[in-house]
Amino acid sequence: MAKRALITGVTGQDGSYLAEFLLEQGYEVIGMVRRSSTLNFERIAHIQDRLELVAGDLLDEVSLINILRDHRPREVYNLAAQSFVQTSFSQPVLTGETTALGVTRMLDAIRLVDPDIRFYQASSSEMFGKVQEVPQRESTPLYPRSPYGVAKVYGHWITVNYRESYNLHASSGILFNHESPRRGLEFVTRKITNGVARIAHGLDDKLSLGNLDAQRDWGFAADYVRAMWMMLQQDKPDDYVVSTGETHEVRELCRLAFSAVDLDWERHVVIDEKYLRPAEVDLLVGDPAKAHKILGWQREVDFPGLVTMMVNADMDLVRSHLR
Repeated sequence: MAKRALITGVTGQDGSYLAEFLLEQGYEVIGMVRRSSTLNFERIAHIQDRLELVAGDLLDEVSLINILRDHRPREVYNLAAQSFVQTSFSQPVLTGETTALGVTRMLDAIRLVDPDIRFYQASSSEMFGKVQEVPQRESTPLYPRSPYGVAKVYGHWITVNYRESYNLHASSGILFNHESPRRGLEFVTRKITNGVARIAHGLDDKLSLGNLDAQRDWGFAADYVRAMWMMLQQDKPDDYVVSTGETHEVRELCRLAFSAVDLDWERHVVIDEKYLRPAEVDLLVGDPAKAHKILGWQREVDFPGLVTMMVNADMDLVRSHLR
């Protein structure tokens, strides 16, 4: 029998890459989607006929119990969340309900329906926030600096709690920033590469950004979903930092993106204070040694390759809209 996996957040960047990967491994893939008048299947349109999409919501535990009972997945990947840091300041309660308590509802549904289900929780480098050591590893103290980061800390620790209390095979991937051409325009990487494409085609002249000094550990999303799967193939559940181990400033991202189309970034980038966070996270860089050693995971796309890939994709996208 083919393995069966449930992915929450299947229409998001990570969900779409994970669904692709699992289909390649011969899985039956069930994607959970919320009922909404504005559903967007763009990221999974090319594989939608190979997925089974079911309605459910992390705010409603009964819907989760019914999905698990009806479809009996062997693995559950919880990728759904209110995942935009800036929005979490204006919608902190919704962020907590979804990104924190939603994890509890899914874990409890697994406990009730089938404790043998293997569970993956999408933890985040934003949990480190005001970093207590550099680089950040699994044992680094957490100091979140946004409602999103706080909610992710709850989701992370409730996963550990259910693993230890109910002997669930529940693992957390502490993923550092991972990007792709499928990233939403509200994220700085995609905002930059899309802005570059629009400027290169004469649609805009300026790109407004916030803190250019912020440093992040950026990798390619399709590399990172492989690590999620690897965690659930281990005999014992555990938590893993997934990162490149390198850090790059936003200004370096700008330089690489603009230079990919032979433009000088300093002529086009302007600072707008409205994009500065109330509490900034200045430096995130992970230590992926444990994932390398135990999972055998390695990234395949480096930072310049990632930026070039995203610029090229946005150039094609803008060009197609101009036809």
